[in-house]
Amino acid sequence: MSRSHLLVIDDDADICLLLQRFLTKQGYEVDTAQRGSTAKELLKQGRYELVLCDHRLPDTDGLEMLQYIKGLSRETQVIIITGYSDVRTAVELMRKGAFDYVGKPLYPDEILMRIKEALSKVAAAKEEMPKRKPSQVNGALPDYVQGTGPHAKGLAGHIALVAPTDMTVLITGDTGTGKEFVAREIHALSKRASKVFVAVDCGALPKDLAGSELFGHVKGAFTGAVSDKRGSFEQANGGTLFLDEIGNLTYENQVKLLRVLQERRIKRVGDERDITVDVRVLAATNEDLHGAVADGRFREDLLHRVNEFSLDLLPLRERKEDILVFARHFLDKANTQLGKSVEGFEEAVEAKLRAHPWPGNLRELGNVVKRAVLLTTGPLIGMGALPADVISGGPPPRGQEREALGDLSADGLKGVSHTAEKQAILKALERNGFNKSRTAEMLNIDRKTLYNKLKSFGIEV
Repeated sequence: MSRSHLLVIDDDADICLLLQRFLTKQGYEVDTAQRGSTAKELLKQGRYELVLCDHRLPDTDGLEMLQYIKGLSRETQVIIITGYSDVRTAVELMRKGAFDYVGKPLYPDEILMRIKEALSKVAAAKEEMPKRKPSQVNGALPDYVQGTGPHAKGLAGHIALVAPTDMTVLITGDTGTGKEFVAREIHALSKRASKVFVAVDCGALPKDLAGSELFGHVKGAFTGAVSDKRGSFEQANGGTLFLDEIGNLTYENQVKLLRVLQERRIKRVGDERDITVDVRVLAATNEDLHGAVADGRFREDLLHRVNEFSLDLLPLRERKEDILVFARHFLDKANTQLGKSVEGFEEAVEAKLRAHPWPGNLRELGNVVKRAVLLTTGPLIGMGALPADVISGGPPPRGQEREALGDLSADGLKGVSHTAEKQAILKALERNGFNKSRTAEMLNIDRKTLYNKLKSFGIEV
């Protein structure tokens, strides 16, 4: 069996070397690059199943690299390496096609876990998989969890009402609020539950290939069309098609989609004949489509077609009563995936989870809990297993993170402003595995001073 080929892109030479050594020992072939330009040359020369890419590079950023990689090969999975203060950006990159993100400091077991999950997706895509059970992905536990608050109860009632119908539903909400999970639940409760559910991320589709992906093409329709291809509508025939980030479709494809919704017929790219399809369409977006209509970026007639019934998902920060419900679900899921038996959270950890603003919503919460389970050796998740930003209650204001971290190795806390001092202490604690002695040494202060500062800032570790 051939070994998977990975590419690590990070401007830190030590990180590249450490990851290369570790992943090579795990049986992978690994190349490294410290600049985007170098990575692009490697990507053109060889085929990589997966790329680990730092969000911040000297000559480019994660978004530009993601678009370049997906332009060469849609099958290549991309994992973004980022600081936890960039979680919102990382989740946005996932909306545009990244598989997942992993936060610094990097833990080898966490990296390995993410890579295995991503490569299993590659393997699944290469096979014509049998029909999945509704609301399940690759045999995993169901991902839809109903909360306990008034919003969750109202949402459940609306889902129960609209699911048995064939109405087109528009699901709105911030990135990471669980729009696809809601779509899968609608499918699971519908008359089409025994049929296929196909999910398409319109934000991740290259604009020049979106028509082919959605509607299919015939051989010779364009350069690279070496054979006929069934599009997503044909694949979902009889079942449900979920169009995520529908606002990213080009005007031309909006026209084609409108025709499908009106006539229930598609036309493959380069073909002259119509194909009748029986598909229920569910759509989702994190942007204001009414504003997009006013700006001329989205067709008003298409908006009316996809918005026969709407569901709006609140961000997690506005559903604080449900945070621990979801956290315990992610805990159970992580225990199953990692073969562990962590029982729960310490009270102080629960308080931090409830207080965090969760800019990445459920995606961020799931990643934080999975990472915490991975790092926990006892029965309960403690403060030391949480990222610094969760402990502090959120990332620092823009521009202050660099100020807080830039000179730690030279002068400790000297010259760091008071507003950034708390963040600097948290980052130093995280870098040193929450060892207070090493943290005090790094900050160039004594242990007593560190304890006093931890107390004054309300930091519990």
